[in-house]
Amino acid sequence: PGIMEKMQLNNKMLEEVQKRLEDYLETKRVKFPRFYFLSNDELLQILAQTTDPRAVQPFMSKCFDSINSFVFASSQDIDHMLCHNKGKSPEKDKKGFGDGSGTGNADYVTMMVSVEGESVELSEPVSTRMAVETQLLNFESAMSLTIRDQIQITLQAHSVMPHTEWIFKFPAQVILAVDQITWTAGVTEAFESDARSEQKGIHPVDVHARDIVETLVREKSSSSEAFEWMRNLRYYWDQDEDECLVRQTSTEFVYGYEYLGNSPRLVIIPLTDRCYITLTLSLRLHLGGNPAGPTGTGKTETTKDLAKALARPCVVFNCSDQINYQMMGRFFSGLVYAGAWACFDEFNRIDIEVLSIIAQQLLTILDAVKQQLTYFEFEGNLIKMNPNCGFFITMNPCYAGRTELPDNLKALFRPVAMMIPHYALIAEIMLFSEGFQTAKDLAQKMTQLYKLSSEQLSQQDHYDFGMRAVKSVLVMAGALKRKYDTLSEDTLLIRALRDTNTPKFLSDDVPLFIDIIRDLFPGVNIPPVEHTILQQSLTSVLKIQGMQPAQQFILKCLQVYETMEVRWGLMLVGETGTGKTT
Repeated sequence: PGIMEKMQLNNKMLEEVQKRLEDYLETKRVKFPRFYFLSNDELLQILAQTTDPRAVQPFMSKCFDSINSFVFASSQDIDHMLCHNKGKSPEKDKKGFGDGSGTGNADYVTMMVSVEGESVELSEPVSTRMAVETQLLNFESAMSLTIRDQIQITLQAHSVMPHTEWIFKFPAQVILAVDQITWTAGVTEAFESDARSEQKGIHPVDVHARDIVETLVREKSSSSEAFEWMRNLRYYWDQDEDECLVRQTSTEFVYGYEYLGNSPRLVIIPLTDRCYITLTLSLRLHLGGNPAGPTGTGKTETTKDLAKALARPCVVFNCSDQINYQMMGRFFSGLVYAGAWACFDEFNRIDIEVLSIIAQQLLTILDAVKQQLTYFEFEGNLIKMNPNCGFFITMNPCYAGRTELPDNLKALFRPVAMMIPHYALIAEIMLFSEGFQTAKDLAQKMTQLYKLSSEQLSQQDHYDFGMRAVKSVLVMAGALKRKYDTLSEDTLLIRALRDTNTPKFLSDDVPLFIDIIRDLFPGVNIPPVEHTILQQSLTSVLKIQGMQPAQQFILKCLQVYETMEVRWGLMLVGETGTGKTT
């Protein structure tokens, strides 16, 4: 007797505990808004280990997209550095302070390390002897200050250092920003002196800059007010404000100084430019952006790349029909506090009832941005507004079961129609940036190969000849180029095409695919796959487990390995008993 009452009392107490916990976590999120992008479990793991600053590191990439870890130093190291090591290079500092994973005192954060392994020393060390949310907030300010300082130093060094030395001395993001600033200044000066600007192709963005100059010459644009010039993203350093400014058409943005590491940038084609113009104008009009189109047209990637161009944090949120308005309200609060961008992928998968409430939430936020309010009321709370926040949604109208957006929600977003991109142009620029000298010819052959394969091979659901497949081949070709620099470029691309595609083809389609390659690359020998040590290991393991080392089975194991090198995830497809699990 009385068990039911006890259970009800326990449920009531549990609800009270959960509410108090939510309130406590909310106070931490308000102090450091990027905690809104972590789940409750992840945030609790961080808060439970506040005595160890290194406990924050596994969650860094969720708060700062391009940062993998910190490098820590003790108070003694900092004092020693300030007294004796002011002229030391970052790499030496890193050896002196450890890699951030040791057991020494972690009193200060001195460097940030990107996902790609690039290390950048902070302009001012950040103390870790404080609450974790305060520490990370101070780090965020130090990160922005560091990138701003680095841009100033790199800009001054540009005119006095040899170009090749200058490129490798400073962080990649800073080099790209300063390269854009000097190019914009060069073209503007060329307009005034009626001369042509020269380009040094070091990056896909520089290839686009070269194309812009060619267009200006072809269109005979003679003024810096010409639309062919104004329509592009242009970077300026404002001496009076000490700020990097980015302009496009009639819009102007202050560079965000978010650390981006050495992350790859999107190949910019005319479609990308048009999308940029619409999205930047929508931000100026205090609206959201809505790229819509089929799969593989670059909706999400274009939004993310524009955020990189403006150095703004961008969070990609995959929508589903499980999302409720409370979840979205909390997420919106984080975006407004942090001044971050969000790209809601497949937005029209959310239920129509929830979309109606989301429309009201967004309207409240955008009205506050429009009125330039410092604080505004949202979901019953008083929220501090950061006007740099941006809202973007992507939709694929081709899928069944997608929701039609309500009219009051449509009115808050400017639509952009995205179409199938120009594969040959993208492949050419990517190959060129990877160091291929015959990029134009190779790109044409590659796109022709995919066209013929889609027409002549059997029609299977898992066959993909779209942009994602093209990019996988190009990434592998670039890796092979760096590893086997002595091989011919034709051979490297053939190997990338074969190793990326043959694992997913049915056995009847493989000979046909190889024949198409031979037709497009006549006289070029297709090199065999060389994994001697792995093959020997596979054979030994199969014998130990009492299985026969069949040649076809070993080949499939090697193909799984090669696929894992270029794909984040993979699926083994086949009938029962064909050795998928084995």
